[in-house]
Amino acid sequence: MTIRISVAWLISVISLGALGLLLLLGQPFTVKAQEPKRYQYQIIEVIPDTETMQIKLNEFGSNGWELVGFAMGNMTNPRMVFKK
Repeated sequence: MTIRISVAWLISVISLGALGLLLLLGQPFTVKAQEPKRYQYQIIEVIPDTETMQIKLNEFGSNGWELVGFAMGNMTNPRMVFKK
């Protein structure tokens, strides 16, 4: 009977120690609220020809901008909307 009691105590002490260690080390790993992403937007008008549009797309793309919208309007002043 004394063997079973000491084994039970040993298991209890190890379990409580492991739980305490988990609580101490678990705090740095808690999930933190993420800050909402902030974006910049830029709208540009371009001359409606393929070469000019391609130059502007490559220029903005190489600077980290992403094309998110395109509006033709009255077909004379196309607008590109970029996001970064």
